[in-house]
Amino acid sequence: MTYENLLYDKDGHVAVITLNRPERLNALSRGLQQDFLAVMAEARADDSVWSVIITGAGRGFCSGADISGPMPAGERTVTQNERLDEWSWVGRQALAIYHFDKPTIAAMNGVCAGAGMSLALGCDLRVGSENARFRSVFLERNLSPDSGMSWFMPRIIGYSRAIDLILTSRDVAADEAYRLGLLDRLVPAEKLMDESLAVANQFGQHPPIAVRAAKRVTQQNLGKSLEDGLRNELYHLSFGRGAPNDAKEARDARAERRKPNYTGT
Repeated sequence: MTYENLLYDKDGHVAVITLNRPERLNALSRGLQQDFLAVMAEARADDSVWSVIITGAGRGFCSGADISGPMPAGERTVTQNERLDEWSWVGRQALAIYHFDKPTIAAMNGVCAGAGMSLALGCDLRVGSENARFRSVFLERNLSPDSGMSWFMPRIIGYSRAIDLILTSRDVAADEAYRLGLLDRLVPAEKLMDESLAVANQFGQHPPIAVRAAKRVTQQNLGKSLEDGLRNELYHLSFGRGAPNDAKEARDARAERRKPNYTGT
């Protein structure tokens, strides 16, 4: 499937999603919002995709919601579904990225702000170049955080650092972002995609169903007691065992002292 506002490519078992509105620093227009939800659904349904990298075209990763242009004129009919919508597009974006149960990497090539910063924080890892820059931006628009920022960021860097960045809405350059934990890897700009692909391929050395189960149980156990977490770990062990070919391959590769070749089956 092709998309108007993003590019979707595959490199082996790694899908690369490139937000493609460089003239607006990849701001989230209505079209890009819809394309992003659709491409995440496509990648999740594709068994040949074992992990996903998200990046931006041009100088920016994602500058947040696109607020350019005039406000809609006149009245329009509001549907019942819209009236009952608990999440809005910002919630659907957060849910799509967080509940995507394959590994996700944000390749941070430039500025990310607002809902674009939330999108990056929703990924499992963030690999950034010296050009990466974070800014919460919501208070500058007379808004409190949305798109999951107030949920993601304290879990990544702790409450006091998160509230600092939310309430000051200050720029955080790449070096500070790496020190705070907003970035997990800091690499030269010319090596950003190579390093991001290298991390994704490290994930891909392991059986994909077990990887997905590992991500799911780790996410779920963030909110559980130790006792419930242990029960959840035992429950998730069954998913890896449910891929008999990979279970056999793991045993055979160990016995034969060779690199395994997993298939996800």
